[in-house]
Amino acid sequence: MKRYNTVIFDLDGTLLDTLEDLTDAVNFALEKHGFTTHSIDEVKSFVGNGVKRLMELAIPGGLESLAFEETFEDFKEYYLEHCHEKTKPYADIIELLKQLKEDGIKTAIVSNKMDSAVKELRDFYFDGLIEVAIGESEHVRKKPAPDTLLEAVKQLGAEVKDCIYVGDSEVDIVTAKNADMTCISCLWGFRDERCLKENGATYIIDEPLNVIKLL
Repeated sequence: MKRYNTVIFDLDGTLLDTLEDLTDAVNFALEKHGFTTHSIDEVKSFVGNGVKRLMELAIPGGLESLAFEETFEDFKEYYLEHCHEKTKPYADIIELLKQLKEDGIKTAIVSNKMDSAVKELRDFYFDGLIEVAIGESEHVRKKPAPDTLLEAVKQLGAEVKDCIYVGDSEVDIVTAKNADMTCISCLWGFRDERCLKENGATYIIDEPLNVIKLL
């Protein structure tokens, strides 16, 4: 009998490689307001704590910039319109999700991305494969607070002890800890092994299908 009957996933850097579309949206907004653009590696280092924090790091002066709100709004509008032009699931992710469904494992997404974008991306890439999708909104605290994880558990009708969380960043490790949930850290995303280990990763995998071995 499996130890876990529920798998909750982070989205960016875990299920989907969203980096190019995020970078395009960031740079579109920056260029529109006369700011210097960023490389894809720079944007990669900014992600993980929600889109507002992403733009705070991307815009010179951050939240103190007089153009912050307008630039942030332009980023969000552009990203919602272009969020799946270059985005794609990582290798073997679809196969993993199909296997989990076949095995009767409940699944969800929790993300610090905008809730509307999370649901759109779930429906576009994983229609019928993931039951619940929760993103950042004014109704729930974002990660590393445990709220989104616990809300997913509630919506799935599961229990925390039966859940495992899969993510690619230090934020995901802390989030799982705050929810008292087991965490699997993946190496194909936006952080390297050194970062994950330094932040207390318990399980580290380099291939999506290895999730099944830990259930």
